[in-house]
Amino acid sequence: MTPWVYGLFKRVFDCLFAIILLLCLVPLLFLVSICVLASMGRPIFFFQLRPGLHCRPFRLIKFRSMVNAYDVCGRPLPDILRMTSFGRWLRSSSIDELPSLINVLRGEMSFVGPRPLLMQYLALYSPEQVRRHDVKPGITGWAQINGRNSISWEEKFRLDLWYVDNQSFLVDVRILLSTLWKVICHEGISSAGEATMAPFTAPSTRQ
Repeated sequence: MTPWVYGLFKRVFDCLFAIILLLCLVPLLFLVSICVLASMGRPIFFFQLRPGLHCRPFRLIKFRSMVNAYDVCGRPLPDILRMTSFGRWLRSSSIDELPSLINVLRGEMSFVGPRPLLMQYLALYSPEQVRRHDVKPGITGWAQINGRNSISWEEKFRLDLWYVDNQSFLVDVRILLSTLWKVICHEGISSAGEATMAPFTAPSTRQ
């Protein structure tokens, strides 16, 4: 399969699968929205700018899983202190990711690709690490089925780059099937001592 045909096939698959899932999951999305509203109040959804293909920013959509809580200086408390019990369940089940299907329909994300991280991390990437943005970010990816948040940042970037260099239809199918299994088993949800993943703080190596 040529890169052009693969890209076209992947886009058609993304659109059709996202539409089917959204239609099938309407009752669940409605129920989760009510539960988020009852347990955490407004807003129901979490919006945040993330870097997409070629580092272009887009607004990621997820279900909210944390309360707004700040220290005496007005800074947000660590994630582990802001995460509610219901929010923790949303994360562990990956249900918080379902609104990102809208990002897939918009063409900002794909089902498979490196996870979109924070905008402030762009300045910290090495020239090699920034290649993870040579493809669309994904709801799941090679790093997610090989450790997710329980592996180091260096390993995560290495796995992301492996996908960039080896992406194919068969690899995508393998990742999607493995993701389903990981979600069922609740594997790799967080790193030690963190609600999700410790912040990326590597010094910049850009020239």
